[in-house]
Amino acid sequence: MDFATIIGIFLGLGLIFFGITLLTQDYQMFWSLPSLAIVLGGSLAASLIAFPLHEVGRVFKVIGIVFRREKREMQNLVKQIVELASFARRGSTELEKHIDEVRHPFLKDGIQLVIDGYSDADIREILTSRIINREQREKGEVNIVKTMGKFSPAFGMIGTLIGLVVMLYGMSATSATGDMASQLGKGMGAAIVTTFYGAILANLFFNPAAAKIDSRIQKASMVQLMLIEGVCLLYNRKHPLIVREKLNSFLPPREWIREVEQKG
Repeated sequence: MDFATIIGIFLGLGLIFFGITLLTQDYQMFWSLPSLAIVLGGSLAASLIAFPLHEVGRVFKVIGIVFRREKREMQNLVKQIVELASFARRGSTELEKHIDEVRHPFLKDGIQLVIDGYSDADIREILTSRIINREQREKGEVNIVKTMGKFSPAFGMIGTLIGLVVMLYGMSATSATGDMASQLGKGMGAAIVTTFYGAILANLFFNPAAAKIDSRIQKASMVQLMLIEGVCLLYNRKHPLIVREKLNSFLPPREWIREVEQKG
């Protein structure tokens, strides 16, 4: 579980309710099920128009990524590649004996290409194309979340217009009582609640979620670019010290690998 996401959502909602508390103790006026249905339902409907049904069906899975804890695996992967470098120097047959120790699928596929006898250029091209295609797939999914963030405020405005129409037509029924001003204020407040929901969903949930997923896509690409470099170093049978120093450039200085652990 990613606690930063949880903290961010609760902190944002907490600040909103704190502001409401300073103005009124009547929280009921900020709750409207029809308004929430218009915003969420409308945003989902717009996404169905913009994207195929099977892609929209994955939106909940994509949003779920935001709540997962981010893996910090780059340092361990560097250590593993440095350890494998000593075996790679003895030949692909020796490297093949240790491929089952590799758990990361991208790194394992890269090492398998080395064992299968692909050239340095072919290995780099094949693995780079996998990164590009993965990014395209994942960014297509993120676009659904961005679309919902874009349309939420718009459907909030639509809900407000619906509320205003209902309010204005209802004023004719209350004109005889002489209490039109209070009815006008009450109706206007109910209409604006829908815009309130649209703004919250867009700016506290959908847009931040899309930004976080985008960030994780970039970090995943950085890890895979590092793995491509590591696999090519294994192919060229570079000394573990050279492998360590080259791969350290992908890490923050405080996480640099200082020692090479020899195995075998």
